[in-house]
Amino acid sequence: MSLPDKVKMVEVGPRDGLQNEKQPISVATRVQLIDLLSDSGLQVIEAGSFVSPKWVPQMAASEEVLAGIRRAPGITYSALTPNMVGYERARDAQADEVAVFGAASESFTRKNINCSIEESLERFRPLAEQARIDGIPVRGYVSCVLGCPYEGDIPAAKVAEVSRALLDMGCYEISLGDTIGVGTPEKARHMIETVARQVPLEKLAVHFHDTYGQALANIYAALQAGVSVVDSAVAGLGGCPYARGASGNVASEDVLYMLDGLGIHTGVDLARLAKAGNFISRALERESNSKVARAISGESGCIEGD
Repeated sequence: MSLPDKVKMVEVGPRDGLQNEKQPISVATRVQLIDLLSDSGLQVIEAGSFVSPKWVPQMAASEEVLAGIRRAPGITYSALTPNMVGYERARDAQADEVAVFGAASESFTRKNINCSIEESLERFRPLAEQARIDGIPVRGYVSCVLGCPYEGDIPAAKVAEVSRALLDMGCYEISLGDTIGVGTPEKARHMIETVARQVPLEKLAVHFHDTYGQALANIYAALQAGVSVVDSAVAGLGGCPYARGASGNVASEDVLYMLDGLGIHTGVDLARLAKAGNFISRALERESNSKVARAISGESGCIEGD
């Protein structure tokens, strides 16, 4: 099986990673993290989330974060927007792109946002239409593509159905998320091949959590299946409250090291990426979850940075 010549890395640490942290994270820290990530050569950085601070307090003041970052040319700074109110806030804050968040599990959807999958998609349609009018790209996420904390295994056909609905409403790219990190390579490959019958491969991305240590293997399987967009979080930030022992998103440093070793072009500099990861790990007062970052830091003090 052939591998892609290049991969777009989508950095989700400043949003998906930090939103699960328990301790307060200042706007200044979030801004500095994004600026360090911008220096690494990443093309897409998820900068914040325009949800109610009552539900996700760590994403409060995302307007201030977007206003405070040093916007580098050629980088897309995106934001999660669950509804029209969130979309309007993100648009006014000059987010380059917005994202909507669906799921392939009825139980997960009902327990999290108190509606069915179809009802959740109906909420996104006016948002997608307004974004089209405003010229703002919309990205779609699908959660629980390889398993649900309530339902267990999820049929790949259901993932394909939700992904197609997001594509039809105007999402330019669909990110397939293993929310609780239970997937394995063969299951990931089968799911992607099933979805690709409904959504072109070039419009698919993968988003793996590393709960059972399978994320890199799953990404490799996705690359073999033809996917060339990979979500990850610097320092392995994040986690899932529904999976005991979840260790967060796959670390961007570990993904990049693998891609570099495969000869796949990303345009991202490992030393600068690790510097960003070490910065946020120190701010959170804990060791990075990236094995690569820990290994490099042990070899040399040149990455620690200020």
